[in-house]
Amino acid sequence: MSARSAAYRLIERVEGSAYSNIALDSQFKNSSLSERDKAFAARLFYGVCERRLTLRHIISAYISKPIDSLDKQVRIVLEMGAYQLIYMGNVPDSAAVNESVALIKELKKASASGLVNAVLRRIIREDKKIPPVKGDKYKKLSVEYSCPPELIKRICEGYGEENARSLLEASLLPSVTTLRVNTVKTDSSALMKSLSTRGINAEPSPFDENALCCDNLRDVENDPDFAAGNYHVQDISSQMCCKAVAPRPGETVIDICAAPGGKTFTMAQMMEDKGRIFACELHEKRTGLIRNGAERLGLSCITAVTNDARVHNTELPRADRVLCDVPCSGYGVIRGKPEIRYKPLSEADRLSEIQLDILRVASEYVKEGGVLVYSTCTVNIEENERVIERFLSENKDFCGEEFPENMGEFFRGKFMTAIFSKEFGGDGFFICRMRKGKSDGKG
Repeated sequence: MSARSAAYRLIERVEGSAYSNIALDSQFKNSSLSERDKAFAARLFYGVCERRLTLRHIISAYISKPIDSLDKQVRIVLEMGAYQLIYMGNVPDSAAVNESVALIKELKKASASGLVNAVLRRIIREDKKIPPVKGDKYKKLSVEYSCPPELIKRICEGYGEENARSLLEASLLPSVTTLRVNTVKTDSSALMKSLSTRGINAEPSPFDENALCCDNLRDVENDPDFAAGNYHVQDISSQMCCKAVAPRPGETVIDICAAPGGKTFTMAQMMEDKGRIFACELHEKRTGLIRNGAERLGLSCITAVTNDARVHNTELPRADRVLCDVPCSGYGVIRGKPEIRYKPLSEADRLSEIQLDILRVASEYVKEGGVLVYSTCTVNIEENERVIERFLSENKDFCGEEFPENMGEFFRGKFMTAIFSKEFGGDGFFICRMRKGKSDGKG
């Protein structure tokens, strides 16, 4: 199988509702492709997924019928060819055209080879320009950033155009790999030195001394330091969420929707592996991921529990701190999972009731004077501020509490906030910190 054939099959799978990261791992697991061809296929695959609406706008200018009326195979091959021409400068124009024609023939659509050839050559003759966009500003932003106009409008109305552009611009940039140093086993300096011996560049994050930013760490699971439990991968926004919880050694903490366990692991390290963390997840298979991760990292204070977050569990204790990181629409992580942006908004509209139910139950585990943190990896105000407003109106024994000082100037004076890429370079996120009753004065 060629690199382009592999990319085609991945695009087809994602259009059939597969998650991009899972599809990619599955495709390459037993692949005979060289590392170079895998890298090419991955870039082409993710690029076409990210730029889908832009590519369809370009192609539509050079065909006589609606693009959705094309056979799926023809449309995807055209998108792949256009992406190579416009966004992959290292691919010669002739190769982009000829390989696209060869691919459509391989897919037994030889009758469309003339159309594929003609459209791609027309794009070249027009200097690979994006044709003018008719419509309002949301339509124009949609073509510019390849995101549905209705989603752009929702984010703009919730958080303003500047924040929306920040998220959309970042969504088209390469993902940043951020590591969380396992301070139970090592420190930042030692880990950076070890990574450098394998040619891996790691720099300290300006926002946390135990976070490292890597630009060339490719195969994490086969990296010796990962296997040794010296780090786990965690976006900087997610690490900020753990700082909002601010767990201390010896405390009891509940992570109510924990899998795959990144926040649980970071909080255990912040606690110096002293105390108890109950990491809860609905499905046993995902609970197993937490157990395996804790074992690899050498963290003994974690107990993974299979639990329904919407039902009170009498076997769970009252906790000093509860993290309620709820299932969400995921609009904040479209940089790493581009397919999320194309999902119908109706799928997000039903989530706020589920989120509020989980938050209500999570609050039942908080001790008097304890901390409750609610978070999502989305930038949909209905799943964020609106959920908190409803919860606080119903639960007068909880109140918003300002974020800890060590979280930095951006968080100062706030108890809830959305985070956009322009702040820390990470994913879009939402964090709210609340306290039950009066503070003990220790944070």
